[in-house]
Amino acid sequence: MGQFIEKFRDWTLPQHLLVENYLHGKKLTHSVVALSALAIFFFGYDQGMMSGVNNSPDYVKIMKFGYWDEDANVTVTDSTKQGGIVSIYYFGTLCGCLFGGWYSDMFGRIKSIALGALIAIVGAALQGSAKSVAWMCGARFLNGIGTGILNAVVPVYSSETAEATSRGAYICLEFTLNILGVVIAYWLEFGLSYLGLMNSFRWRFPIFFQIIPLFFLFLLCWSFPESPRYLVKIGHHDRALALLKKMRGEERGAEEFNEIVATFEYEKDSALSTNYVRIFFDWYKGTPEAVAKAKKLHVGRRVQMVIWFQILQEWCGIAGITVYQTDIFQQAGYSAKKSQWIAGINNIFYCLSTLVAVFTIDRWGRRFVTFWGCTGMGIAMFLAGGLSKAQQLHLDNKAWGAASTAFVFIYTSIFGSTLLMTPWIIPSEMFPLKLRAAGNAAGVVGWSIGNGWLMLLCPVMFNAIHEKTLYIFGASNFFTLLVVYLLYPETANRTLEEIDFLFASKNPLVPACEAEFRRLKEEHRLASLGDSAEVLNEEKPTDELKDSVSSV
Repeated sequence: MGQFIEKFRDWTLPQHLLVENYLHGKKLTHSVVALSALAIFFFGYDQGMMSGVNNSPDYVKIMKFGYWDEDANVTVTDSTKQGGIVSIYYFGTLCGCLFGGWYSDMFGRIKSIALGALIAIVGAALQGSAKSVAWMCGARFLNGIGTGILNAVVPVYSSETAEATSRGAYICLEFTLNILGVVIAYWLEFGLSYLGLMNSFRWRFPIFFQIIPLFFLFLLCWSFPESPRYLVKIGHHDRALALLKKMRGEERGAEEFNEIVATFEYEKDSALSTNYVRIFFDWYKGTPEAVAKAKKLHVGRRVQMVIWFQILQEWCGIAGITVYQTDIFQQAGYSAKKSQWIAGINNIFYCLSTLVAVFTIDRWGRRFVTFWGCTGMGIAMFLAGGLSKAQQLHLDNKAWGAASTAFVFIYTSIFGSTLLMTPWIIPSEMFPLKLRAAGNAAGVVGWSIGNGWLMLLCPVMFNAIHEKTLYIFGASNFFTLLVVYLLYPETANRTLEEIDFLFASKNPLVPACEAEFRRLKEEHRLASLGDSAEVLNEEKPTDELKDSVSSV
């Protein structure tokens, strides 16, 4: 069995079919970003799709959670059932990301992407042919498993292949495709809404449509290079070094290779584990020395950070705005049909806003981008809620509703350029190589919990407290700002190997983390002086470099 696992892990396509033999330098790195963007596009499309599906009378009839009028305006009578069908997908992503993190650390990033795409294809096919609530729930759960695997792996794959100075920008570009998926899903369903009132094609076709990008993702991913850091992890040093030289050039590639190997040597000798229970509680087995090494890395703290950051991101309001924005616009005084096309325009602004982050996320850093994003979004949510209430009190004056709608647009655009990115970038950066995919999967667990929780409660909250739901989202933004300011140190423009230094401090507050980082970085620099030439000549880490990393 062990030999079979090893052969499967090491299997690749013949050399003449591999992209790395035809592209070099930034072109090779950009090709990796393009593949990752295709996976993230599917993720966005799948999220945006349910908004239109929920408004299809035929779907409502089959799922039995409401009724509709002759203008196809749907009235939901069982919001718990509607929310449950939507949210079970996120239970699937939770299970999928946990499995995907383990599978990726065992068999590699490429094979995990292929598996996630295959499972999602099957889930989409079943979802599009659903004829009952149980069928739909099962299909959405399976589709969620595939999505969870991709979400656990793709950001890690991007981070491990990108350079430190452009790592954030590449992931932001991928999320531009993510929101493009939301836009395409929305406008496709909006166009199909003009079909017959009870035409099932208007909701089944958009579900089947997601199979197209998934098919190409599954077909193409086998030709792409494995993560060089994963290759180091499984002992394929020659392949890792050759790939890094193709991506970075001879000198920089060899230098980065030595940094990766030196850091992994320390991790390998520690008691670090990919067992989720162990890393969550920082509870390890092994010799006292190995356990002590593992505990110095404070992985349990990092797991808590990525889980809660994703939960907070969802409670800042974007999940509710994306799926239930037509309800928000109707509460602001617009008709059902007008609310639909206003929501579509809002999604376009959302997509365009993500391009801002491409230019700011590495230049300004993750922290500052989060600070201004949470401040702007918090203000926008309170104003949108207040103005929506004013419209309800002054039905003859549409200016209140227009102003409320404008602040929803502002909120969405700010989110797209800030908090959409940081909770996905940081988990892909902050874990040791030995368990990076498993650590990133913990962040997807937080996203699944936050999204599923919110999707279940959103229809209930909008029905019960109406525009006051936006006040809850506004308060969550200011709370998130405070948490990030105190507990989340800056990871931008730092190599993945240096980030272990950033979490070496026993004190979790940012000033203490930064002070310890500077101390360890200086020790690293002093230990490396005079030895860099020897490292490049021998193409292996020096003892001094290993000792420097071990000081963490």
